[in-house]
Amino acid sequence: MKRIFFFVAILTVSLSINARLYASEIDILVERTKEEISQETKQEIDSSLAQASIKPAGKNDLKVYWKHGVHMKTADENVKIKIGGRIQADTAWMKQDTALKDLVGKPDGNAEFRRARLYISGDIYKDYFFKAQYDFADGDADFKNVYLGMKHIPFIGTFKVGHFKEPFSLEELTSSNYITFLERGLPNVFAPSRNMGLQLNNTLFDKRLTWAAGVFRQSDDFGFSDRGGGAATGRITGLPIYKEEGRVLLHVGAAYSLRDPRDDLRYRERPETHLSQRYVDTYTFDADYVSILGLETALVYGSFSLQSELMQSFVDQSHSNSSHTYFPGVYVYGSYFLTGENRAYHMKRGCFTRVKPLKKFSIKDKTWGAWEVTVRYSYLDLKDKNILGGIVSDVSVGLNWYWNPCMRVMGNYVHSNRNSTGSSDILEGRFQINF
Repeated sequence: MKRIFFFVAILTVSLSINARLYASEIDILVERTKEEISQETKQEIDSSLAQASIKPAGKNDLKVYWKHGVHMKTADENVKIKIGGRIQADTAWMKQDTALKDLVGKPDGNAEFRRARLYISGDIYKDYFFKAQYDFADGDADFKNVYLGMKHIPFIGTFKVGHFKEPFSLEELTSSNYITFLERGLPNVFAPSRNMGLQLNNTLFDKRLTWAAGVFRQSDDFGFSDRGGGAATGRITGLPIYKEEGRVLLHVGAAYSLRDPRDDLRYRERPETHLSQRYVDTYTFDADYVSILGLETALVYGSFSLQSELMQSFVDQSHSNSSHTYFPGVYVYGSYFLTGENRAYHMKRGCFTRVKPLKKFSIKDKTWGAWEVTVRYSYLDLKDKNILGGIVSDVSVGLNWYWNPCMRVMGNYVHSNRNSTGSSDILEGRFQINF
């Protein structure tokens, strides 16, 4: 019996020792396995990270970013592309005197998309550029700025050809995204606006002087010309004063256009709302040639600004004893930013550009964007000798609310008077986004 107990005791001790040895070996095995798995996992992760790591950008890789529009450019900046557009939704209420309503008729509508545009533009291999812009507001894709060109030309600067605005008028060359009122002033009926042509332009004296000159063919909304009438148009501007990055400046300029209307000329104009009928109209009359002169000036002094233009059309009529006919127009306006901003000036183009609020409109942050008050007087005379187109003058006051650099709300009140006929009162508003 004692032998049995002794044998069992020895067996128990032996099993206990072996169990401990086996447990120790298992622990060692587990630790080794963990290390091996960890090492393998680490190698796999390192390999995956190496494969997914960001490599240096190739010269043709595109970078996409937002800066008041969608921009793309290659790493070497040989190619730069921008995609943008604008939407301007307008509405207006009009009250007309009976005599004026009998003469021009009732308004056609009280709301519209004034502009609905998309475009793509860019630089190709740094020296070449293009733009293709289309407007869908009238229900079809009308051409606006559709051109191509070359820059960095010694002594000349820039050359472009296509469908674009002729170099005439500060107000006309300032984009509708940035004009101070819903509509440009009455004298802009003389501004040639967009036609098919080619143009040279450049800056001098550290961009304090700009010049542009071109030849054009009168064309329709698709760039098509079948009338043969041509024009030569040029503009020069200067900045006698330019301080504080444009917060203080004085702009002066002059433009001239000599035009061959091919015996067919007509001037007609609305009051300063696009939803109204035209109040003055020369109807079509014969003309050998037309000379248009424009003088322009603008002052920015901090948040306050003034702007004015005088435009005059001199017409040599065909088959008429009243051979020389003269039509003048003028406007002057002032604006003031209640929130401290100032009108921004584009030195290369010699016109005004995008206003950037000091604080964007945000209900959450309790910031209210930029606020601008405006007032303008416009005058247009289309009556001389045998041409009885009429005389109209407008007084406008406005309030502009800039939500951010791309969005604003505009409101204008216009009192328009057609001499010897009657007057109208117009209240109009616009919601706008541009990018």
